[in-house]
Amino acid sequence: MSFQAPPTLLQLAGQSLLRDEALAISALEELPMELFPPLFKTAFMNGRSNILRAMVQAWPFPCLPLGGLMKMKEPYLEILRTILDGIDTLLDQKIRPRGYKLQVLDLRTLHKDFWNVWAGESCSPEVKCKKKTQKRDPGIVAKQSLKVVIDLCLKPSALDACLSYIFLWVEGRKGVLHLACKRLKISTVAIQTIVDVLEMLDLDCVEEVGVCCAWKLSTLAMFAPYLGRMKNLRKFLLSHICVSTSISPEEEEQLVSQFTSQFLNLHCLQLLSMDSVSFLNGKMDQVLSCLEGPLKTLSITDSELSEPDLKSLSQCRGIRQLKHLNLSGVALTDISPEHLRVLLERVSATLKTLDLENCMIVDSQLSAFLPALSSCSQLTTFNYLRNPISVAVLEHLLCHTARLSCLSLEMYSTPWEVYGAQGAAHYKRLEQLREELSKSMMPLEHPKTVWFSIIPCPPCGNQAI
Repeated sequence: MSFQAPPTLLQLAGQSLLRDEALAISALEELPMELFPPLFKTAFMNGRSNILRAMVQAWPFPCLPLGGLMKMKEPYLEILRTILDGIDTLLDQKIRPRGYKLQVLDLRTLHKDFWNVWAGESCSPEVKCKKKTQKRDPGIVAKQSLKVVIDLCLKPSALDACLSYIFLWVEGRKGVLHLACKRLKISTVAIQTIVDVLEMLDLDCVEEVGVCCAWKLSTLAMFAPYLGRMKNLRKFLLSHICVSTSISPEEEEQLVSQFTSQFLNLHCLQLLSMDSVSFLNGKMDQVLSCLEGPLKTLSITDSELSEPDLKSLSQCRGIRQLKHLNLSGVALTDISPEHLRVLLERVSATLKTLDLENCMIVDSQLSAFLPALSSCSQLTTFNYLRNPISVAVLEHLLCHTARLSCLSLEMYSTPWEVYGAQGAAHYKRLEQLREELSKSMMPLEHPKTVWFSIIPCPPCGNQAI
């Protein structure tokens, strides 16, 4: 038999108050702050429009994390209109009640705990709520602007009804509120739609941008000026940018410059990820020379790079505090290992994860930069899958990495000697190799448990041991 805890006195008080709408509205000025969140949530879930409208106008906290409730009740367009209508009433006033403290309307699907705990313990990070239970001053305060915070994903399909309504509402309230987007994801090529939305946003508030669709280089250049205005951008992810064969080298150079020059404004950038970006080949110096702030994460994947590109990367000022480096899918077979050695030496004091999967690095190259890899004292993860490697070099490599006390995950492809002429695995030899390599993973001074997966490098199949 299940036991359900009886309602608290706070819950009973809220339920009682909601039974009499007129009484509830008239009591808001005297209502203790801790009653507002549970009362608002109950009114929201029951669609009590008049009470919600009045509560918004008397909201005693700096932020209203409405997004934490939005997914709990669908459809919610009508209730959103009610709440925004209540805010409109206040925005139209020349002066506002002193008890009204709302500065941020947070529409992100976060902060659900705010509605389940005492109001003073949780709130949007935009403005922390304070634990106060005293009677609120009924005086008046001057009008101030309101920040509306959203996360936004622009897709090929039309905006949903709620988002469209919010945009229309913000457009009609220029000067008294501004629209802040923390996380922006773009998965559409409709650049005019993107520009129309960006023109409405307070770009200083954008902290993360992901471009996750196939853009032409010319589209990226059109987006670039808006990127440069995102002064507090911390993460930028870019993928599948293609260069049209019809443009001239001079035009390509100009478009790339329009994009890369914007990095000079991104002083807070900590993560840069570029996947399948075709213009990088031969242009890395142009990209990296504009990076001023120290990156924490750099990911360049499934792209073509030249030897001068890797040299530029090893000399980049922005990598001096790098913690995560991903070059998977970048063919390094014909590139001197000296540049990778210099790169690893420069980041050896901070690097934690290194991903070199499918870089087609050969034994001689690995041996050349292995001492630098061994100096990466903070390394925790090393991915070397899908690179051709011999048993002898793998054993030598493991002897070096065994000295890295922080290293807990290593991944390698099965050495090519283990496979027969037809690519069939010799299972007895695989088991023997596993035992030999396991022994080599045990250093004398720093005993540790290390898990590693030995997966065959193409075209040998996909049998793992």
